[in-house]
Amino acid sequence: AGTNAATLIPGEGIGLEATEAMVEVFDHAEVPVEWDRVEVAPEEEALPEAVMKSFARTGVAVKGPFFTKPRSRKVSLNILLRTQLDLYANVVHTFNMDGVNTRHKDVDLIVVRENTEGEYSGLEHEAVPGVVESLKVISEARSMRIARYGFEYAVRNNRKKVTAVHKANIMKQSDGLFLKCCRKVAEDYPFLDFEAMIVDNTCMQLASRPQQFDVMIMPNLYGNIVTNVATGLVGGPGLFPGMNVGSGGAIFEQGARHAAYSIAGKGVANPTGTILGGVMMLRHLKLERHAKMIEEAVAGLYASGGIRTPDVGGTATTTEFVKAIVARLDD
Repeated sequence: AGTNAATLIPGEGIGLEATEAMVEVFDHAEVPVEWDRVEVAPEEEALPEAVMKSFARTGVAVKGPFFTKPRSRKVSLNILLRTQLDLYANVVHTFNMDGVNTRHKDVDLIVVRENTEGEYSGLEHEAVPGVVESLKVISEARSMRIARYGFEYAVRNNRKKVTAVHKANIMKQSDGLFLKCCRKVAEDYPFLDFEAMIVDNTCMQLASRPQQFDVMIMPNLYGNIVTNVATGLVGGPGLFPGMNVGSGGAIFEQGARHAAYSIAGKGVANPTGTILGGVMMLRHLKLERHAKMIEEAVAGLYASGGIRTPDVGGTATTTEFVKAIVARLDD
């Protein structure tokens, strides 16, 4: 088989360390992927032409996080990537990992988040001095598209239940439309359990009984919040992968997009989420043998109770953690 090309966007914060760790593990596993590395400076105002060209050629990428300061006036590079490349579905899988001690057991849920509109439309303005309006945009076409994607994902992955998360009791038209689209799509999948749940109740239920959830579909902002809650329940943002997928391709990354500047450059970042994001990419490229080999090495390391980074109760550096995975690949 030939070599696959993939774009690598290291990002900022811990992105550099996490993506380098992933590349090292992939090299050691002799994964047939050739990386086209594209640096994006944090101060960039628009998506660099190099990123667009590379992604148009490869159709797949692994990226580190980008952090947008709350007071910055520029559009987030994360948002630019998703909207300009029309990567409309953000999918994050969180589950109990053997060897990682957490309060909740038997958690295994998928968050499917609409990635291109909603509260992230970027349409804000000062109507009169001291009064700001922010437009939340929900469209039937994009709501139907994400609902269809979520249900299809459930079928392909032998899932039993879909929960649509909303706030239609207050935002009757916008979230009302989103919920209506989910209900309409649900009619085509009578063999799947379907429920609708208000977003605040969803967060409470996640904190108290997360085992009830399977596949969850939601608009953009709720997806961001629920993803962070879901990863926090089972070990934190460093452990779990996510993907952003659309008709033009897919970008893989850590599921909860934390640049984690507080630990960047200290050599203690947990690269697990990024490595498993890379594994998701391998499956997307139909490189199942390599995907399974790396996934089993990572899972085996955690299950053994051995080396791990400080965020999950260990003392290892990123480098030591990567060496331990590589050693398992050699076994």
